[in-house]
Order: sequence, then structure tokens, then C-alpha cells
Amino acid sequence: MINLLKSAIKEESIDINEDRVLKLEHYAKKLKWWNKTHNITGAKSDEDIIKNIIDSLYPIKFMPKKRTLLDVGTGAGFPGLILAIAWQDTEVTLAEPLNKRASFLRYIIQDLELKNTTVFKNRVEKLQDKNFEIVTSRAVTNTKLLLELTKNITDKETEYLFFKGERVFEEIDELKAQYIYDIVTKNRRNYLWIKGLKCS
Repeated sequence: MINLLKSAIKEESIDINEDRVLKLEHYAKKLKWWNKTHNITGAKSDEDIIKNIIDSLYPIKFMPKKRTLLDVGTGAGFPGLILAIAWQDTEVTLAEPLNKRASFLRYIIQDLELKNTTVFKNRVEKLQDKNFEIVTSRAVTNTKLLLELTKNITDKETEYLFFKGERVFEEIDELKAQYIYDIVTKNRRNYLWIKGLKCS
């Protein structure tokens, strides 16, 4: 699997240290093993898992590293855990309410000795008393609802990175008068990067 992963990272020109590539490979192997009995994700093959890793890593090509990150509905670790491996000096919180997925995330965090990562096993709207520099999410819900669910743990400086498909253009249409944003497109993936509120 390591050769497939290295090849994919090189093909996308993603800048990441060798030791972190090895951690990503270890994560991929453990996810595949857990998937056999716990059905953590629909990505079953080496190729599918690597495709999801690359999808999660791709934003580091265009987005500067942040000090704190919240990932909403992390699931098997995409994108939050992958970004935690890549950005090991970023404090990462993974919000995942489902027990078997949260258990896997806690296991792999301990196994990889990721000191920068914690799991919040609950719905994100239950998280309080903390503001994040960036909120990420992939395939959880629509943009407007994600912004609403995280409003108590963000401020006017918070940025958002949502992994979207083709419907992103419909979702942003009713919000574009309020927010400054970019959409970075790669194949059928649209990375919606909301950089802040527009001045009134």
C-alpha cells in the first residue's frame, strides 16, 4: 500500500514529510482491518482508501495551516484525522457521534501517538466553550446548516472548509452575499473555502 500512497501523493504534488506518509499508511492498513468487522466506511479497497486520503490532503496545497481545527462528522477520519496527521502542530478536535467510528478514531489516535488530536463523541451542537480557527466537514449536511450548527463555537475570524459535490453552487447561492469564499475544484470534488464575513 505504501507505494500506491507515495505515488498518489507525488502525482498530486502534495508536500508532506516522509514520517507522516508512513503514519498515513499505518492508518490506511488499520482502517482496512477494522472495516472487515465494524464497517467503518464504504472505502474497502486499498485504492478507495488512498483516494479518500488524497481527497482529505489536497487542501493543504492551497490553504495555510491553522492553529485549531474542528472536523464535523469525521466518520472514519476523512478529512479531520488525515489533516491532523499532516498538520501535527495543529490542535484538532474530531466531532463524531457514532460509537463504533468514535472508538476507531480513539484507537488510531493512540496507536499513532497523535498528541494534537481529540475525539468529541457527540453531536457538534453539544460542543461548547471553544472557538476554532477553521471548521471542516465532508458529506455531512448542507452548508447553511453546518454554519448554523457551529455558530456557538466560531467567531468572525473562523474559516470553513467544506468538501462538496456539484450542489455546492446551489448551497452557496443564498449565502454569497454574506460570506467571502473560494471554490477550488478538482475533478468532481468542490472544496468550499469560506474565509469570513463580508463587511456590512
